[in-house]
Amino acid sequence: MEVRTALRQGPVPLAVRMRPTSLDDVAGQAHLLRPGSPLRRLASPDGTSGAVSVILWGPPGTGKTTLAQAVAASSGRRFVELSAVTAGVRDVRAVMEKAREQADLYGLSTVLFLDEIHRFSKAQQDALLPGVENGWVTLIAATTENPSFSVIAPLLSRSLLLTLQPLTEEDLGVLVDRAVEDPRGLAGRFRLAPEARAALVRLASGDARRALTALEASATLAEPGETDDAAEEPPLITEELVATAVDRALLRYDRDGDEHYDVISAFIKSVRGSDVDAAVHYLARMIEAGEDPRFIARRIIVLAAEDIGMADPQALPMAIAAADAVQLIGMPEGRIPLAEAVVYLALAPKSNAAYAAIDAALADVRAGRIGRVPMHLRDAHYPGAKRLGHGKGYRYAHDGEHGVVEQQYPPDELVGRDYYVPTGNGFERETAARVERLRRRVRGVDPAAAED
Repeated sequence: MEVRTALRQGPVPLAVRMRPTSLDDVAGQAHLLRPGSPLRRLASPDGTSGAVSVILWGPPGTGKTTLAQAVAASSGRRFVELSAVTAGVRDVRAVMEKAREQADLYGLSTVLFLDEIHRFSKAQQDALLPGVENGWVTLIAATTENPSFSVIAPLLSRSLLLTLQPLTEEDLGVLVDRAVEDPRGLAGRFRLAPEARAALVRLASGDARRALTALEASATLAEPGETDDAAEEPPLITEELVATAVDRALLRYDRDGDEHYDVISAFIKSVRGSDVDAAVHYLARMIEAGEDPRFIARRIIVLAAEDIGMADPQALPMAIAAADAVQLIGMPEGRIPLAEAVVYLALAPKSNAAYAAIDAALADVRAGRIGRVPMHLRDAHYPGAKRLGHGKGYRYAHDGEHGVVEQQYPPDELVGRDYYVPTGNGFERETAARVERLRRRVRGVDPAAAED
């Protein structure tokens, strides 16, 4: 059938076949494609005003490869593509040597597109520097990770960093509609139900490649069988077919990239901010994306100690119990104790007083405010210690009323230094009053006013 011919043009995926050949056909990234922008100048046929190298940083499916190929096609320059997954230093040097030869002999400039530059080692990135610095190549590098952490400083300083944004629903809709009608795509052989179109856009999460891949899979399911009678109308791609083709909503979540850090950051801040629904949402995203449940459990334990602390002393045991449960029963059942702990922590009263206390104490220690341990607190159990005065004058706390005695415990330099400042939240409402009473009695400020 003719439909099958359109779908089975070979192994080239629909997302690749539908790549624009010029910047004017690119959907989205309008902030990078205004007249006079660096990419527009780079794509100019003379190339003289746009020879600066660029690093394209953005999530998957936002058009990094598309932009690089469109720039090369529009400018008429020689285009070389390398992938950091497979290329090594030898490959980079070969490209540089060839580019220098083409420039010297024929005046032909080269655009080098390097995909996933964050996977290049420092040595591999160093090999790019001579060609970029001397203008043998115009480098267009693509990365899904923050270049500040994944690209060496000399290369960053010689390149223009351009940030790509996830495609909007409107952008994705344009791409889907174009793919349905374009001869390079489905060539009008199928109809797309509005609900199916909306589902494709929703499941894509700003990723053009995902939208077109899902469309292609859905069209394959809608394709009539060998024995089906010829229909008067093209087959209809329905929402049900999309749901079948796309087994589940695959989230754009790279466990080694920025999305990993963004989601866990949002998760932590949602628990800290007591938004239980947002916290559960981000927990679900991590679980669905295949995040290591032990990583999630560790973050929950840190949350319990850092953001809840003494406002609810049961938060930390709850978090540890959830971590133990995940270790014991595994996934997917482990999602339940994880969710229970997240809900508990999100709803618990919050205090970072214990966290702030240890950080303040560490700051003093690192600044040299340590002093000598008072003589009466020093170890007096070894031979000769008493002759040195160790332990002399020590008062045994249990001999005092309520198990508290007036006595200097910190070094002289830190007498009166308060590290723990309890809040008025949850259990710390009681803790705050007790801390004040104990400080008075221990420091001898007003022992009569200190009652347990």
